[in-house]
Amino acid sequence: MIVLKSPEEIEKMEKAGSIVGEILESIKDMIQPGITTKEIELFVDGRIKALGGKAAFKGYRGYPASICASVNDEVVHGIPSLRKLREGDIVSIDLGVYFEGFYGDAAATFPVGKIDEETADLLRITEEALNLGIENAVEGKRVNDISHAIQSHVEKNGFSVVRTFVGHGIGRELHEEPQVPNYGAPGRGPRLKEGMTLAIEPMVNAGTFEVRVLGDGWTAVTTDGKKSAHFEHTVLITSGEPKILTKFNQRIYN
Repeated sequence: MIVLKSPEEIEKMEKAGSIVGEILESIKDMIQPGITTKEIELFVDGRIKALGGKAAFKGYRGYPASICASVNDEVVHGIPSLRKLREGDIVSIDLGVYFEGFYGDAAATFPVGKIDEETADLLRITEEALNLGIENAVEGKRVNDISHAIQSHVEKNGFSVVRTFVGHGIGRELHEEPQVPNYGAPGRGPRLKEGMTLAIEPMVNAGTFEVRVLGDGWTAVTTDGKKSAHFEHTVLITSGEPKILTKFNQRIYN
């Protein structure tokens, strides 16, 4: 069942989303060669607590960490570790926060130092695809209008969209109906209505869209070893333009 949010519930989701957005923006400058993803997680943990929230991912279905930190060919659900990031790497940070009964969820892929041109294109196209998906999150359209906008932009630029993992509704639960795929024909899926809240999250690979899960049971990687990028926002469907609840004050990747 798709749950429409009341104005009071939306206000709480805005608070949860603002924590997520503030934290993702705050880690941009600390992601440099030599830092570990565990250090990033510890910083994020402290900020979540300082801002009055709770880490949404830790313990969720047994997940062991507060963030997902996916490096290079890791698509999603990478577990923070003592692995040091190196010049030319990319790292996707996915963050969920629980605040006053509601969730916010967003992700961004960060360059580590200087990255090559193809990788820079991958990040740019993925973030553009997210923005195009959000532009289609309009009352009266359908879920797959979002999906089609994302897929079209990604594929015309020579990349591929992951099929195994999709976006989702969000609210009192971290994952609610409807699913929001990053691929599909337009004009299909549930009709978008004012009060719906969606986590829209293109996961885009430089090579094949196919992925596999490593032995830790969580980390998904590309089957061809090529890099993957991930951008996500929690978005509110309104009677007018869509509203991003996890908005950053600046673009994460420029």
